[in-house]
Amino acid sequence: MLSGKRPFFYLRLASPLHAARAGVGAAWALALTAATLVLFHPLVLLALALAVLGAGASAGVGRPLARTLRTAAIVAVPIVLVNVLVSRQGLTVFARLGDLGPFGQGDLTLEAVVYGAAIALKVTLLMLVTTLASLAVDPDELLRVFRGLSFRSALTASLSTRMIPLLAADAQRFAEAQRTRPGGGPSGARARLALIGAVVGGSLDRAMDVAATLELRGFAAARGPSRPGRRLGPVSLRRPRDRTRGLRSSPAMRRWSRHDVAFACSAVAVLVLAVLGRLAGVASFQAYPLVHAPVSAGTFALCAALLAAVLLPFCDRRGIEP
Repeated sequence: MLSGKRPFFYLRLASPLHAARAGVGAAWALALTAATLVLFHPLVLLALALAVLGAGASAGVGRPLARTLRTAAIVAVPIVLVNVLVSRQGLTVFARLGDLGPFGQGDLTLEAVVYGAAIALKVTLLMLVTTLASLAVDPDELLRVFRGLSFRSALTASLSTRMIPLLAADAQRFAEAQRTRPGGGPSGARARLALIGAVVGGSLDRAMDVAATLELRGFAAARGPSRPGRRLGPVSLRRPRDRTRGLRSSPAMRRWSRHDVAFACSAVAVLVLAVLGRLAGVASFQAYPLVHAPVSAGTFALCAALLAAVLLPFCDRRGIEP
């Protein structure tokens, strides 16, 4: 983020996922998240990860997902190491390290390695899905969906998401200012702490300015968005003709496009496949006391079906211009 690379924020691109409405895109991402949590078989999780990476490439955000994959690899290594050190349920011991103090007897097992790798793969998948959703789902349109439920909460969330790019820009400017100081400025942890302090102090000042601006504009007394046809006394706020036009132009009332239908069907298909694969036993996985991860024709069929369910909506690229 500080090196001039593209930040992990939404930018409208020419892709089917960007063309779909935000509610459908969010539901699709939630379906992928639910499938990640339901499934445990490493081969199926790998197929789902390949599907998410392919979806990111088709949506034009392959490079940010690749950077997320590198970050996830850094996170995955400690997960595996900690699980190997603290788990004592496996039977296949490949190293005996003796007494490890608070960790107990240091018997390292293959089952602990496999289970830690499966958990790390799940964490990697969750990071990829959330990154893809943040890059391809319009946050403003998504917040407008919840505006009718809680106007103040939607406004707060919208302002928060808008402040994140500003904080990133502030951090980049402060880092450049540090490097251009005559003595070179502090380095290492001291430089990072100074940078964090400057960013936090600037964010608090900006929050006070935004709060004062909203108070002057009367947002403190807002009761939520006005609904069409709401009356103040005997006279309606709008004429019936204007009210109908407002309903037709509203994002929530517009007709579903083929991209909306495609990603909604994809979300349902991913959920159904995950549940059926778990119940049918074709994606069964057991790490303790011995590793049991059978691979059958049903397992390969489930992997292929998940790949198709995730990637097929990206095949229709008509009418996706930003």
